[in-house]
Amino acid sequence: MTTRVLLADDSLLARQLLKDMLQARDDIRVVGEACDGRQAVDLALALKPDLVIMDLLMPVLDGLDAIEEIMALCPTPVLVLSAAVEASEVDRAFIAIKRGALDVMEKPTLDDNGALEGFAATLREKVLFLAKIRVIRHPRRKLRIGEPLGTLPGGPGHNILAIGASTGGPKAVMRLLKSLPADFPGAVFVVQHIAQGFAAGFATWLDRECALPVRLAGDGVPYRPGEALIAPDGRHMTVVEGLIRLNDAPPVNCCRPSIDIFFESLARQRCDQVVAVLLTGMGRDGAQGMLRIKEAGGTTIVQDEPSCAVFGMPKAAITLDAADQVVPLDLIPAALDKLFVAERPEPASGVFAPHN
Repeated sequence: MTTRVLLADDSLLARQLLKDMLQARDDIRVVGEACDGRQAVDLALALKPDLVIMDLLMPVLDGLDAIEEIMALCPTPVLVLSAAVEASEVDRAFIAIKRGALDVMEKPTLDDNGALEGFAATLREKVLFLAKIRVIRHPRRKLRIGEPLGTLPGGPGHNILAIGASTGGPKAVMRLLKSLPADFPGAVFVVQHIAQGFAAGFATWLDRECALPVRLAGDGVPYRPGEALIAPDGRHMTVVEGLIRLNDAPPVNCCRPSIDIFFESLARQRCDQVVAVLLTGMGRDGAQGMLRIKEAGGTTIVQDEPSCAVFGMPKAAITLDAADQVVPLDLIPAALDKLFVAERPEPASGVFAPHN
């Protein structure tokens, strides 16, 4: 089966280079080329490609607005190509993900043949995978007052929230972290599989979007409640005796950082105050580590299939019986509130205390 791709870039040279890279495989065909965002939207509607590769800086209609229109009119998997990992460009890339793009890659430099070959191979692999993802708008399920979430082990008093995510994860992680208050009583860790060079920008983007402070994890740094730490790209993150430890050990499950490596480091200590959450992503990274946390007394939650962009990692955890609960993304914050936030005291008689 041939994967049909629409290229959107205002550079003719860039489009030709991408076209040659993609059509080196017989099962990928470029069916259209757009030189501005408006044309990209029109061609997406007319051609109904399996995937759109989108540049962000384009005339007439920029890539961000084009993505928003495509997702509203004809939801289609979108891969963003970012010109650089400079702060402003990275920021635009994550805004694109917020608006519906599935993933982001940095454009290669044209004067490095070795880098171009590696980029081409990664691009083709990513295109074939992302094109299979069904991009649909899931209606947000409203939690009715009194609707049960089911029983989770333990109760208020947990102090570590560990989150793992891959494909489709940046948007899911953002939605989850945005639900946490600035005075969240636990330390939060995020291991997100992301393109090289984008982890720092991911942390900056989340810090701006969320009430909870978010920063990139550093080696030898202690962690504390009320702060979220993002694993840097290209290094494994672990927790050892209250400190963050980073290392350059070989990839696990083809990933570095690996969710399994981080989860297993938590499982080597007392886990009855640990909550592990596994979100959307391809493959099985995190499933084995989640099982170790569950066996060590921790609480484990995985995102359900309808709300996932890719159900691979959550499904692997469910198959191992590593998940205490399978929860829609929109209902995970309510589950975390039960686990981390102690009961609020009853207001004194005659005093109105608003519920936040």
